[in-house]
Amino acid sequence: MTALSISERATARPRREAFYRARTSAAAIPAIVLVIVMVGPFVWLACLSFVSEGHLSLANYQRMIDNPSYWKIIVATFQLSAIVSILTVILGYPTAYLIKLLPPRLATIALGCVLVPFWTSLLVRTYAWMVLLQRNGVINDALIALHIVDTPLRMANTMGAAVVGMVHIMLPFLILPLYASMKAIDPDLTRAAAGLGASPTRSFFQVFLPLSLPGVFAGMILVFVLCLGFYVTPQLLGGGNVVTISMKIQHNVAMYADWGAASALGVILLLAIALIPLVAKAMGAAYAWRMR
Repeated sequence: MTALSISERATARPRREAFYRARTSAAAIPAIVLVIVMVGPFVWLACLSFVSEGHLSLANYQRMIDNPSYWKIIVATFQLSAIVSILTVILGYPTAYLIKLLPPRLATIALGCVLVPFWTSLLVRTYAWMVLLQRNGVINDALIALHIVDTPLRMANTMGAAVVGMVHIMLPFLILPLYASMKAIDPDLTRAAAGLGASPTRSFFQVFLPLSLPGVFAGMILVFVLCLGFYVTPQLLGGGNVVTISMKIQHNVAMYADWGAASALGVILLLAIALIPLVAKAMGAAYAWRMR
């Protein structure tokens, strides 16, 4: 019996090890599929960017270097994204702070109100702003009725209209991570500052605000990266007066069927997006070193 048990254990051990190896390999399949899905399109896009008129060439990148219009589009895209990111912080920080101060039940209702825009299509929200900002729209009619202006203001088809629409869409993406960061701050820290004689304003700016800055940076990065790839809102609200990288990519494909030039722009955009977290990490490390 003892010999048989030893033999059975000797036979079962390789089976057990084979089972563990198979389970480990099966667990790695989703990760492998995810890498293929994420990396594969970028590799295909990068290879396509080096094709011009059926031949391998650097002409697509050379065209971007030589043509000033491409640089204007890149600068306009980053400028628009930066403006929207700053405005979302200006509007979103007080909102997140107010929600943080509310009782739990009211805070839940306020967060639900913040999430309401997610239940409406982005295209519908953009068209709603087009209706509001037209020369004969609701806002101009209200201003004229209140005798604030005599003639309708030109608000649609401008950079300002694109900024307003994008800020409205991006606000929840800043408020939610910022609120989570604020909730993680220990309230005893501000109480301790008040106990040491600090006024509410001083305790906010010297204790609460520095601790909430990581949430501000995380929200800004999220908003900035999403704005870099925006297409629908600046296309409709900008009315052709605002041209972003994504709009130029669509134009190259739809008008000229130039997949090489569009792919080169896509590669530049993806590389810029990939560099943003690295820059943010360096800024975060510098901020942490300064706070020591």
